[in-house]
Amino acid sequence: MTDQDTGPGAGAAGTIPLGGDLVVNRLGFGAMRLTGRGILGEPEHPEEARRVLRRAVELGVNFIDTADSYGPEVSELLIAEALHPYPEDVVIATKGGFTRPGGRWIPDGRPEHLREACEGSLRRLRLDRIDLYQFHTPDPSVPFEDSVWALAELREEGKIRHVGLSNVGVRELEIAIDIVPIASVQNRYNLSDRSSEAVLQACEREEVGFIPWYPLATGRLARPGGLLDEIAARHDATPSQVALAWLLGHSPAMLPIPGTSSVSHLEENVAAATLELANEEMAELERS
Repeated sequence: MTDQDTGPGAGAAGTIPLGGDLVVNRLGFGAMRLTGRGILGEPEHPEEARRVLRRAVELGVNFIDTADSYGPEVSELLIAEALHPYPEDVVIATKGGFTRPGGRWIPDGRPEHLREACEGSLRRLRLDRIDLYQFHTPDPSVPFEDSVWALAELREEGKIRHVGLSNVGVRELEIAIDIVPIASVQNRYNLSDRSSEAVLQACEREEVGFIPWYPLATGRLARPGGLLDEIAARHDATPSQVALAWLLGHSPAMLPIPGTSSVSHLEENVAAATLELANEEMAELERS
């Protein structure tokens, strides 16, 4: 593998233009794991969490994804503490639409809640405008269109630059696109869970970025001596790096956001941007 301190870093995987004009490197950072156990409260080592964020930017990562529900609020506050004033090319993306009563994940897609959530994120992140604000999950008790219209209004007011969706299907993406331009979709997707393949293909057709959450899950493929181990050994890489390289090679719309609370693990993830799998290896993994 190329040394992550001297190589091209996250930019080696190329860039993606979210919303047509927000150009970011195609390997981002997910800030969910910077909080406490259960994605609740402060991390055990707050300074290490801030160090991870600063190191990510040093390594060329310029897309950082978070949400108001991570902590709640803790992840956003850590990002601002570590990185504000933000480097000019760094994009902070956040989400609203989940609440965390008692540690549970409860959808809240009411327009008034999304407006309040967005205002809170603006304050915590110390921003005048959020570059990418994502609806975290559809709320079965609120018409999906009403939630999307709320984000369209925030965009019109200049409080957000681009609108994204998360945890949606193809039909919901189509509905949203009829209301407001959609820059990204963030769904669960990895080597062992490709249930959002149809959504990914729709994103490719519509020139919408696809942000796979839980990108490093590999299921049975991670067993010792398995396919991932074999391919990783050929490249002097780790199975996690191969899993990320597969995502990057699988679709030009892909923008993985592996998260970690460890600087060494961060450096390992970012180095995956320099790993190029052979066509035969990509095909083996596609069939797995």
